[in-house]
Amino acid sequence: MNADNIKSQMRKGYLEYCILLILKKKPAYTSDIIAELKDAKLIVVEGTLYPLLTRLKNGGLLDYRWEESTQGPPRKYYEMTADGQSFLQELESAWEEINHVVNKIKEG
Repeated sequence: MNADNIKSQMRKGYLEYCILLILKKKPAYTSDIIAELKDAKLIVVEGTLYPLLTRLKNGGLLDYRWEESTQGPPRKYYEMTADGQSFLQELESAWEEINHVVNKIKEG
């Protein structure tokens, strides 16, 4: 059994949650989202993030707005919708439940 495969699956499972947590604080540009994930030691490349943001937007959890940039073309800023906030609350409950179960088993 390969631990890297398991870690990859786990990471995919909480990546959306982490993105929503970032956008809960304030709207963000894609590179800002990547920087915050990297600061948390969760390495994500744009090729992974863009399809995920699109999926969240198509699911009604995110929206975006364009802002003019002094350093080039306009930038797309993502922000959470009301549905996204409700979904995040569900994920937070699920995360707490998972943490409880894992910690209970670890403590044995």
